Amino acid sequence: MPLNVLGTPLVACSHDPITGYFRDGCCQTNELDLGTHVVCAMVTAEFLDFSKSRGNDLMTPRPGSSFPGLQPGDKWCLCATRWLEAFHAGLAPPVDLEATHSKALEMITLTQLQQQDN
Repeated sequence: MPLNVLGTPLVACSHDPITGYFRDGCCQTNELDLGTHVVCAMVTAEFLDFSKSRGNDLMTPRPGSSFPGLQPGDKWCLCATRWLEAFHAGLAPPVDLEATHSKALEMITLTQLQQQDN
């Protein structure tokens, strides 16, 4: 069973919209997930604009990719590196620690995540 950053079983991040690398609602990962989509965050307008400015438009729906487009307040499994980049820019969205995969700790400290705890 995958663990979260608190060392307890990983819980679901979101089923509406359905998120996760495997589109199962959880921020699970494997070696094929090159983006390491493991940080469960409640996206904000500021973060969505930041991500778009970095070349990743998370607001525009892409039906062919089963991507609904995100709105502020949606929970989504974000790439750990993008979340950390936003953190350093002062724009990281709040996280759900229980739904954030322990693999995030390979790139982000627990203290950084706790500063943005939902």
